[in-house]
Amino acid sequence: MRDDTLYEDEDVEEATRRLPENLYNDRMFHIKRAQDLNMRPQILPKEQRTDYEEDKFYLEPYLKEVIRERKEREEWEKK
Repeated sequence: MRDDTLYEDEDVEEATRRLPENLYNDRMFHIKRAQDLNMRPQILPKEQRTDYEEDKFYLEPYLKEVIRERKEREEWEKK
């Protein structure tokens, strides 16, 4: 999934921390599976891949909220 590949900056880390437990566990499973497949010369079978049309941006709402809060905090600190 696309959100599993985002660069882990502070905003992404905070958004990941806010995920519900089931989404967090799914994310960790996807990442660990990708790392495991990367360690071996193996590719995920086609029937197990996520098509672009089926991809769900599960982290996006949390990430938008974190970024909005950070920008609001930065604006508040400028005053």
